[in-house]
Amino acid sequence: MSTQQLYDEWSATYDTVENRTRDLEKSACETVLGSISFTRVLELGSGTGKNTGWLAERAEHVTSVDFSEAMQRVAREKVRNTNVEFRWGDVRLDWSFADSPTDLITCSLILEHVDDLNFVFGQASSTLVPGGHFYVCELHPFKQYEGSKARFETDYAMQVTECFQHHVTDYTRSAAGNGFSLERMDEWFDGNDRTTTPRLISFLFSK
Repeated sequence: MSTQQLYDEWSATYDTVENRTRDLEKSACETVLGSISFTRVLELGSGTGKNTGWLAERAEHVTSVDFSEAMQRVAREKVRNTNVEFRWGDVRLDWSFADSPTDLITCSLILEHVDDLNFVFGQASSTLVPGGHFYVCELHPFKQYEGSKARFETDYAMQVTECFQHHVTDYTRSAAGNGFSLERMDEWFDGNDRTTTPRLISFLFSK
């Protein structure tokens, strides 16, 4: 199955099964973005709405984008904020879903499924207003080196999504090449145990 089809299937259990990556990213998002102000948000890879409600409480408007219609159906049921607009979109294609300037773009746990980071950073740069921020949080490359990938279990098989390995410098070079500056980079550990391999890495870029 394609990555999109797998996420459609995963939507039925995504919020209920144990998922340390999902939960840690939510904490990372709130920690990193809690220190900045924003009004118009473009949320990429919104999934079942893990961060959508929190963003909506702090922004005037949130455009919530995902390429899994099944994931988004779950999000629509959970998130009833009137300032949220849900749109279908694939970040690997031209961003027709981003038809108005924004001062914050969030990108959570989806770039491991994207081969061409430079395209995503180019589209983000075109969408953000000067002084805007681009938040990225992904599975840490160290975890990828150990073989970790986005996966979930069904009644009949373990489903593993197609993933691409990106190094830290792949993110920073794509960002710099598209006019971004790095404001903050953090590593996120299970239980905040820094003797273990970090699970996630996050970046806060500014335009």
